[in-house]
Amino acid sequence: MKPLVIIVLLVCATGCSIKRMAVNQVGNALASGGSTFTSDDDPDLVAAAIPFGLKTYESLLAESPKHTGLLLAAAEGFTEYSYAFVDSRIDEAKGESLDRANALRERARKLYLRANRYGMRGLEARHPGFGAALDKDADTALQRVGKRDVPLLYWTAASRGLAISLSKNSPEAIAYLPLVDTMIRRVAQLDEGFGDGAVPDFLITLEAARTGVTAEEQQKLVRQHFDRAIELSKGKRAGTYVSFAENACLPAQNAAEFKSMLEKALAVDPDADPDHRLATLVAQRRARWLIEHVSEFFLAGGGGAESPTQAGGLPH
Repeated sequence: MKPLVIIVLLVCATGCSIKRMAVNQVGNALASGGSTFTSDDDPDLVAAAIPFGLKTYESLLAESPKHTGLLLAAAEGFTEYSYAFVDSRIDEAKGESLDRANALRERARKLYLRANRYGMRGLEARHPGFGAALDKDADTALQRVGKRDVPLLYWTAASRGLAISLSKNSPEAIAYLPLVDTMIRRVAQLDEGFGDGAVPDFLITLEAARTGVTAEEQQKLVRQHFDRAIELSKGKRAGTYVSFAENACLPAQNAAEFKSMLEKALAVDPDADPDHRLATLVAQRRARWLIEHVSEFFLAGGGGAESPTQAGGLPH
C-alpha cells in the first residue's frame, strides 16, 4: 500500500468523474498488488499501521462503492486484522480483566461482521440480487459464482464464521453456521487449493463450532481437514498446527499432542515463506502463549479447564 500516491491522486482530482477515475485506478492497484504487511517481521508495527490502510479502503469505497477489488481488500483486511490483533488477545486480556476480555471479544466480533458486509457487497456487485438469492436458496445462488469469485466468497464466509465462533451463546448467530458451511464448501469445489490449505484449515474451525454431532465424529472430521491442510500447505502454515491444537487436542484433553502441535508450529521457519512471514509470526506468538499457559487448560485427573477462545488458523 502506498498512501502518499493515494493522497496525491485524490488531491489532484478536481472533477467528480476524474476523481472517480483516480479512485478506481488506485483501487485497481491496491487490489492487484501484494501488501508489504504480509512479509513484515514486526507484528507490532503492522498492528499499528493496518488501521490507516483499512480506513483508506473505506474512504475510497465512499467514492466508488461497487469497486470489487476494494471490497475484497476490505473484507480480507478487516478479517485478518481482527483475527491477528484483536481476537488473539482475548485470552491474554482475561488475566488482566474480564471486562477487558469481553470488550475485545465484542470488538473482534464487530470487525468480523464489518468484513462480512464488505464481502457481501462485493459478491452483490458482481452478481446483482445475490444476497436475496442466497437467503432464498443458498445452493442455487452459489452456482452463480465462479472461480474468479473464490477470494470474495472465502473471506465472506470466513468473516461470518469467525464472528460465529465468538457468539457461541447466540442462537441467532449460530443459525448462520449452515450457510457458512455451504459457502466454504463451494469454495472447495471451485478451488480447493486456494490459499495453500486455507479451505481445510478454516474447516477445522468450522467443525469445532458445529453442534449436534458426537465428539468422536467431530474429532474425526477435524483431523481429516487438518491432514488435508498440511498436505496442501506442505506444512508451511504454522497456524494450521495451532488451530488443530486448540480445536482438536484441547477438547480431547490430549496434552501430549497439544504440545507436539504447538512445537511444530514454532519449528516453522518464517523466512522459508517470506511472503507470509507475518502470518507465521502471529501464529507462533499464539503458540508460545498457549505453551506458557498449558497448565490452565489441562488439569490433573483428566478434567479440562476452560478452553481458550481463539478459533484457529486463517489463510496467509
